[in-house]
Amino acid sequence: MQALLDVFDIYLLEAVINGILLGGVLALLALGLNLIFGVIDVTWICYAELVMIGMYAMYFMVQYYGVSYFVAAPLTILLVALLGAALHYLVIAPLLTAPPINQLLATGGVLFVLQSFATVAFGIDFRNLGIRLPVLAFGDMNFSYARLLSFVAALVGMVAVYLFMTRTFTGTAIRAISQDRQIMALMGVDAKRIYLITSALGGALAGLAACLLVLQYDVHPFVGLSFGPITFLICVLGGLGNFIGGFIAAFLFAEIISLGGLFSDLEWGYVLAFAFFIVMMFIRPAGLLARRR
Repeated sequence: MQALLDVFDIYLLEAVINGILLGGVLALLALGLNLIFGVIDVTWICYAELVMIGMYAMYFMVQYYGVSYFVAAPLTILLVALLGAALHYLVIAPLLTAPPINQLLATGGVLFVLQSFATVAFGIDFRNLGIRLPVLAFGDMNFSYARLLSFVAALVGMVAVYLFMTRTFTGTAIRAISQDRQIMALMGVDAKRIYLITSALGGALAGLAACLLVLQYDVHPFVGLSFGPITFLICVLGGLGNFIGGFIAAFLFAEIISLGGLFSDLEWGYVLAFAFFIVMMFIRPAGLLARRR
């Protein structure tokens, strides 16, 4: 009996640590979406599809053109950053004064456009990057190097964004305009330029997430559905536009998913996470740390 309890404790600890590793990537995704909403006040329903495009870019650069992963990654981040800026310029900017439902419908339309484009251009085959990373054995526990690398890189990315937002003039302007758009416009801040930079930064975070997720997921046109809805729920639970709330909610969701997968199938982990979200919406409908507006 004691031996069984010891084995269970090992599995439980392994599940908790895997939840932390998953939470880092989910927090990165939530940061990008929250950044855009917090500054521009528009929710990009199509955010996960930007990640999907980035994953395809990584796949083709590494598999077809023989580019090193560490060279392809910054190129992908730049590509998705430009895609984010283009999305804002072509779709979001003309609708900034439109009702929120119009903005949601527009970004939802972009979601289907990107999915359809990927389906026509690349087919529906599941494609794998082909990079096999070893497994780290720590005592009786095993951890994927892909998850460890993703967790570390996600933390580095989030710290870099924090330093950019707090140590640079542009970052300070972004934070200021997110707090009071009308006053900052009167003080001479170019809101259009800040919105464009914010969209590019959000796209860059999606590109970084793509570089990390392509190590763990096969690439196909609908891969965004694997993490897009959960990212949106994390942002809502944390309070849309609230970075700290999104960070906390990401790790809460990740632990529920990981521990749920320990006691049952991984799919039940997601079911429990969605059920937790529904319950919390009754308790804290504005989110765990809702931003005061």
